[in-house]
Amino acid sequence: MKIAPLADVKARLSAYLVECETDGPVLITRNGKVAAILLAPKDDEDLERLVLAHSRRFLALLENSRRSIKAGKGVSHTVFWKTVAQRHKANSSKVQSSKSSKSA
Repeated sequence: MKIAPLADVKARLSAYLVECETDGPVLITRNGKVAAILLAPKDDEDLERLVLAHSRRFLALLENSRRSIKAGKGVSHTVFWKTVAQRHKANSSKVQSSKSSKSA
């Protein structure tokens, strides 16, 4: 892991991008203190995990869901997937009817 001052990263961003892809994260400092991390995700899943792990909105939604489940307000696995299938079917029907009306 490399540590680099912000001014240097700004001047040589492309080089630091290549470096973080090959050598790992780059800690970016401002006035001697870490201000940011330059990190190259391995793939789309890695990117999604990174973004969601730092999303206040997603974390709040997750916490509310956990509280609901603990309070007995969750749904069973079977009910959840049945609802997903019904919504998918309804959405597919809407798309098909939309395509039919456009071609007419």
